[in-house]
Amino acid sequence: MKHLIRKAINPLRIFISDSRFTGILLLSCTVLSLVLSNSVNGEWYRGIWNSDLHYSVPVNLPHSGLKWINDFLMAIFFLFAGMEIKRELLVGELSSFKKAVLPFGAALGGMIVPALIFTAFNINSGFAHGWGIPTATDIAFSLGIASLFGKRVPASLKIFLMALAIIDDLGAIVVIALFYGSKIKWIFLLIGAFVYGLLWLCNYRKIKPGALQIILSFILWYMIFNSGIEASISGVLVAFAMPVNSLPKLEMAIHKVVNFIILPLFALANTAIMVPPDIVNSLKDSISIGIIAGLVIGKPVGIFIFSRVMISFKIAKLPTNTNLKQLLGTGSLAGIGFTMSIFTTTLAFQGEQYRDIAKISILASLVLSMVLSWTYFLVLEKKIIKPAYKKLQPSYTHKLALS
Repeated sequence: MKHLIRKAINPLRIFISDSRFTGILLLSCTVLSLVLSNSVNGEWYRGIWNSDLHYSVPVNLPHSGLKWINDFLMAIFFLFAGMEIKRELLVGELSSFKKAVLPFGAALGGMIVPALIFTAFNINSGFAHGWGIPTATDIAFSLGIASLFGKRVPASLKIFLMALAIIDDLGAIVVIALFYGSKIKWIFLLIGAFVYGLLWLCNYRKIKPGALQIILSFILWYMIFNSGIEASISGVLVAFAMPVNSLPKLEMAIHKVVNFIILPLFALANTAIMVPPDIVNSLKDSISIGIIAGLVIGKPVGIFIFSRVMISFKIAKLPTNTNLKQLLGTGSLAGIGFTMSIFTTTLAFQGEQYRDIAKISILASLVLSMVLSWTYFLVLEKKIIKPAYKKLQPSYTHKLALS
């Protein structure tokens, strides 16, 4: 009997442990949240995430459930992603300069081209200041969707996408700080810099990660949150201050929390959006066209062009076992803007009507980018990538066949 139960449970465990489950879970939460948001009880559901929180202590903390998820819980996700990037920079796929510099150039292209496209559509509309909306890549969604394609997206490409998305988010934070953000409170930023120095001192003195680093990390997050800079980026800073030999253990400790709690909550909270009844007319607006064209077309084109130029001049090098054509498919995944795009929308536009148009456009871009990447990796890859790969590396595939 126990043997039969074990046989019944094991497939579920295998499915849950597969990274593709995270992508399916994210999509399911998104659909569920959109349905609930636009149901009879939609106002109540949206209120769960957006209701103001009141504190009895005189401290400045996130004022809603949505803000706690985006500013605090997503910092833990950035911690997880940052540890992976640091490990790859030191001993893995990004350990050489030519491979490490490629995501920086690709991220730059993936920001400049969408911004130019949005501006071109809105130069005379009075909404050109929304150019920052299509410049961001959503780490959680893009990696979640990439995981759905399994081995068709090589691990090296996923690492490239993760690095690109993190750099992209750092760029988006700079854009927000310079063009959309509130005034930076330098006293909090200076205290945060001092605390961050203490974290590096712990690393230098080889103090084993524990309660001290956790306390310092919380203080760092609080200081960055109150400085006016996007607080979730503190996760990346903490990750880079951790000793490399501790990274595998730390990743194992938090990966289930990230995949099965933080990311689903993120998807549920950020898609609690009211879809307007005249959605078709909303998508005809210049704001909508600029966002969709910027994310769906501008992202892959910008990433590909900048990557192609860097590789041609031998400044950068392709990720292992990949080719230039695969960067187009990866660029489509980078067209999923979502979190940072929605956040920038709330800062760029004051009117709720224009914010709703932008949010619907971001969701439409998410769907279109998913369809394009799905078409590439699951349909075109069979005809384009695999034959080319086999032709380029016959000896390697022959060895695999013999083994």
